[in-house]
Amino acid sequence: MTPLTGNVSEPAGRRDLREVLSAGVSGAAERVIVGLNWTLVAGPAGAGMAHTPARGTAGCRSLPRPGTYAGQPLAALAALWTSENVFERAIAVAAVNAHWNCYDIEASATNGLDLIENRGDRTIVIGRFPGVADRYPGIAVVEREPRAGEYPESALPELLARAEFVAVTASTIVNDTLSGVLRLCGSVPVLLLGPSTPLAPPLFGLGVTALSGFVARDVAKLAAAVSEGAAVAALRPYGRYATIRREKQRA
Repeated sequence: MTPLTGNVSEPAGRRDLREVLSAGVSGAAERVIVGLNWTLVAGPAGAGMAHTPARGTAGCRSLPRPGTYAGQPLAALAALWTSENVFERAIAVAAVNAHWNCYDIEASATNGLDLIENRGDRTIVIGRFPGVADRYPGIAVVEREPRAGEYPESALPELLARAEFVAVTASTIVNDTLSGVLRLCGSVPVLLLGPSTPLAPPLFGLGVTALSGFVARDVAKLAAAVSEGAAVAALRPYGRYATIRREKQRA
């Protein structure tokens, strides 16, 4: 089987995140699906999700080697993190998540949205989660294409400088902005959430305090839903919410 390779040149922050998440990845990909909304990679111990980049996104074009990704080692797919093709980067994140989001992982069943702490405009939510602004009035929501009442990404340095709580969509891993966000957050509590979230304790060493993601329960039905363009609500019957937190340091 022809090995997959990506562009090996990358910034240090991106490399640190990739190295932390890719360490120890093993096994082979049993399924690889790039759906309209979600990308799925299923391995021997777990299945991982990543948000599929929207058509029209910079660098968003056809996959270069369709039909060759399933059957590859998860580590080889994870190495596509450095690819210039954003679809391949989504496959890489899903492959990493297939390693961390194990079917039998012990985690709280808490929905990540329930963990957001409302501290008014000092709560920064990066990503437009359905209904989050109504549920937590006064928070600052940041989006790449902001709607009325939301902030653009250019406002992040100012917003995060005064933040008391930050919730970040895990889609920032695929679009390569999470490392920069974590650097700006400093010691502020950071919740990473969404189906793309790797339940990877090593992320706690990079400044994340809680991880809330998705663990597959019925991979066959999940794969069928992803291939038919499922949104988040349609995924829920085939998996479970899973949340892990960083342990507090003892005095």
